[in-house]
Amino acid sequence: MLSENSYNTSLLLGFYGSQTQVIEEDKVRRLGQIFTTNIKGQLPPLVTTDCVIQDQGNASPRFVRCTTYCFPSTADMAKQSQVPLAAVIKPFATLPANEAPIYIVNHGETGPLRCNRCKAYVCPYMQFIEGGRRYQCGFCNCVNEVPPFYFQHLDHIGRRVDYYERPELSLGSYEFIATLDYCKNNKPPNPPAFIFMIDVSYSNIKSGCVSLVCEELKTLLDKLPREDQAETSAIRVAFVTYNKVLHFYNLKSSLAQPQMLVVSDVGEMFVPLLDGFFVNVHESRSVINNLLEQIPEMFGDTNESETVFAPVVQAGLEAMKAAECSGKLFIFHSSLPTAEAPGKLKNRDDRKLVNTDKEKTLFQPQSNCYETLAKDCVANSCCVDLFLFPNQYVDVATMGIVPSYTGGTLYKYNNFQIQTDAEHFLNDLRKDVQKPIGFDAIMRVRTSTGFRATDFLGSMYMNNTTDVELAAIDCDKAITVEFKHDDKLNEENGALIQCALLYTNVAGQRRLRIHNLALNCTSQLTDLYKSCETDALINFFAKSAYRAILSQPLKTVREILVNQTAHMLACYRKNCASPSSVGQLILPEAMKLLPVYMNCLLKSYVLLGSPDLSTDERGFQRLLVTSMDVSSTQSFFYPQLLPIVTHLDSEDFPSAVRCSEERLSDGGIFLLENGINMFLWLGLSSQPELIQSIFNVPSFAHINTDIVTWILSESLIVHSFYLQLVIVKQKDKPDMIFRQFLVEDKGLYGGASYVDFLCYVHKEIRQLLT
Repeated sequence: MLSENSYNTSLLLGFYGSQTQVIEEDKVRRLGQIFTTNIKGQLPPLVTTDCVIQDQGNASPRFVRCTTYCFPSTADMAKQSQVPLAAVIKPFATLPANEAPIYIVNHGETGPLRCNRCKAYVCPYMQFIEGGRRYQCGFCNCVNEVPPFYFQHLDHIGRRVDYYERPELSLGSYEFIATLDYCKNNKPPNPPAFIFMIDVSYSNIKSGCVSLVCEELKTLLDKLPREDQAETSAIRVAFVTYNKVLHFYNLKSSLAQPQMLVVSDVGEMFVPLLDGFFVNVHESRSVINNLLEQIPEMFGDTNESETVFAPVVQAGLEAMKAAECSGKLFIFHSSLPTAEAPGKLKNRDDRKLVNTDKEKTLFQPQSNCYETLAKDCVANSCCVDLFLFPNQYVDVATMGIVPSYTGGTLYKYNNFQIQTDAEHFLNDLRKDVQKPIGFDAIMRVRTSTGFRATDFLGSMYMNNTTDVELAAIDCDKAITVEFKHDDKLNEENGALIQCALLYTNVAGQRRLRIHNLALNCTSQLTDLYKSCETDALINFFAKSAYRAILSQPLKTVREILVNQTAHMLACYRKNCASPSSVGQLILPEAMKLLPVYMNCLLKSYVLLGSPDLSTDERGFQRLLVTSMDVSSTQSFFYPQLLPIVTHLDSEDFPSAVRCSEERLSDGGIFLLENGINMFLWLGLSSQPELIQSIFNVPSFAHINTDIVTWILSESLIVHSFYLQLVIVKQKDKPDMIFRQFLVEDKGLYGGASYVDFLCYVHKEIRQLLT
């Protein structure tokens, strides 16, 4: 180990958390293996390790990941360690083809079996007793009668003989078909609807965005989500165009041409038609195609540069209310809404506020109108996806409230140019329209006795302390839940978590998706630290910090993060590590990467506080991270840096190297990606044969960085967003942008190198121990 006076960069990094080494070691141990979920409290493989998950009674880590898989038995012990107790839940996570899909359980008109006292749903943690006539709830210990239709005998070990035939008794995740009791007004919901709302102001027309959207929708509408057995999608569609007034379209199948109705009084928004507004794509195909052909022509000569935004959302909301359905608005918007209307915004991009107590106002909405509108959308199951095409400041912090509250997604394409950005946008749009999604959702997290869910972080709204309300939730969204003790936990029983998500599927059927997880409990701090998962911890810390900046100065938020890091590591050092010199820095095996990831978080755009950074970009990244799962935050905060020369020499993908300038070489070609950005960096002395094989030009000097001719394998990059490749030549201007992603180095806009941060944390730990 190292003493304080002998810090040596290479030694230090070797001892304390080489990110790439930890990831590679986990891959060597578990890559390609089958991970079964039958053992309570076992740590799953890292999110970077590809393996097959087999559900044998606990939810797959694709659905639920925890900050620790062994909870401290008392609140005092939790306080002493300062390890956050949290779960990152991704209810609609996509399962690979080689894993069993979610099973559907139908209990008919009686509905799913539930505990009479705590309302937990039947699951593998229910203990059947008295010959199968009763069961004891694993969450609250209440003894319940088994209804006659559900009775089954027990075998010689006290287990029901139909155990393996019932997914709800043998699996960690499954779905129930819900009864009318779970529907609004006790009647089946209508199938959901999609409304495409296109900004046809001068900016969007001139950039080619309107033509691009209309052309793409002609084919994309054939790929709307549908249930597996259905030949066509049950989702109905509608179209609105707008600038400072709104245009609605009658697309009834009996019409030869679409009919436009204009609403110019945007202060009192109403929908001028209902019959013919929402239509079936198949039935109204020719009318829809006519409209999509005509929109770019109709507004081709427009000079209107002002836009509204809040009335557009209001119009979509009113239409869904009138049709009594849930659904999603796809809004394609270009600029700050400055037209006289509700939700009018002014430019408040004041960089002088950075690093002052007023900096938090840059992340807060400038108008209550948007928060109120977002809450109305949630109450009426209207989700909003916002595609922004800004050439200047658009106040993402305010407009982004609507997709964030409603479970939607925010996309942003700065200075959109059709030649270079079209593919990026179209791939995002295609994935967004087609991805698995549930509507009108309510999520409740139940726990066994002794602890409870106390805080929720994600793209959602909460009207009370227990129910997470989601206008929609898709396969990319994760909600992070924090737990606190309200009593002592029993080490023998462990800690049980059940997430129940009630939602409407794309066919209009009400469903209940259940995820269960059993964790260990301990009175030993050593067991707690052994069972931590750093990737999940960083997800929790990032979301907590990104919310805290709405109410606290950035400096305070950064100090809290550093203090908590030092406290966790000092507690381990004091209570779990072997006696050693005070000058030695000792990290728990499961937390070797905590300092490097924490430093990456502290250097993120959102927490840096530099006037050189775009206010909109900081607001955008804050909202993005809020809904991320563990895998996404892991790659976002610590990008992958891949030496491409290795890739071209073999059929295997290269192993990532440390994200540092030290790893670059003048003769190298490197790919860097973080789930949002992707760069191909070319060293000045790149080998001509490599340049030829990638770009089909003879030398480095001939490369046109505006043209992407090199196609990446999709098996390498799998993320929520389409990644647009940016080619960077060493020493060119974009080289500076690329280098800010080399997170182990000192930041371009401030922030410590990994080594300096490690030394600083060590100093803080020593102070806590003296």
